[in-house]
Amino acid sequence: MSNRWGLMKFIGRRLFLGVLTLFIVSIFIFAATQALPSDAAQSVLGRNANPERVAVLREKLGLDKPLLNQYFHWLWGLVRGDPGRSMSNDVPILDFISARVVSSLFLLTLASAISIPLSLLIGAVQARRRDKTFDQISSFSMLALASIPEFVIGVILVITFATVQWKLLPAVAQFGTDRAWQHLDQMVLPTATLVLGAVPYISRVTRAALIEVLDSDYVEMARLKGAPERTVLWRHALPNSLGPVFQVIALNIAYFAGGVIVVEYLFNYPGIGGALKDAVGIRNIPVIQFLVMILATVYVLVNLIADVATILVTPRLRTRVS
Repeated sequence: MSNRWGLMKFIGRRLFLGVLTLFIVSIFIFAATQALPSDAAQSVLGRNANPERVAVLREKLGLDKPLLNQYFHWLWGLVRGDPGRSMSNDVPILDFISARVVSSLFLLTLASAISIPLSLLIGAVQARRRDKTFDQISSFSMLALASIPEFVIGVILVITFATVQWKLLPAVAQFGTDRAWQHLDQMVLPTATLVLGAVPYISRVTRAALIEVLDSDYVEMARLKGAPERTVLWRHALPNSLGPVFQVIALNIAYFAGGVIVVEYLFNYPGIGGALKDAVGIRNIPVIQFLVMILATVYVLVNLIADVATILVTPRLRTRVS
């Protein structure tokens, strides 16, 4: 009971800190968007717009009110699930952007579902065959892959599989009004770009953590009892090495949330990356604020889940929080 209560208190503290973090982030987002050059209403109506029309639009958008009032009005709208209306077409932001958010979350989920098990497998095999040929070759390959930016990886994949070498896959995504999962062939290259960018980091941390655990006393005791090496690796060593791995997984999923913008631009993927670029170009402040808050929320939630998972798989930490 004490362990469960201690874990609940830990989760409560982390939730409070997460909400506080998002509140602070919202202040910075609002301040940064207000610091963008030019007037938002002027940007919407054009440089040669009539001053009276600009004044009317500023009043309609609430831009004539004090900044503090504008901030709390926007924040209260976020809390209620109403982030406002898009300046470019005067429609609710959720109606305007929801399909793009779903597409980006699907890409992020697909890349995570592939990269995490693949990284654990590669890291486990490397640790089991430590300092052998496979370990040396794969470690060098992961290090080389980690040094390549994701947009370069994407360009290489396009050249190899969509243009010059083999025209096997679409070079860009063209969904139209369909959902992303209805065109899985167009998801291959964007997903592969994100996966190849994340696997080196997770697999290297998995290898290091497993090697440390495999040298521990309780793993040696399992070997002395006659347990097969495969059982020692997957049943005893891997579960006890997941603590640091969860933290790296969280960082890479957060990287997905940010890196997806570059990947979406590269493959013309209809997600939040293109929407954010377009919103910045026309100074569509409500859309910019909403999309950046989504990215910040994903980051906070992923790190919260990673912290709780680390506590659950690490007996020493469970004892400390109880």
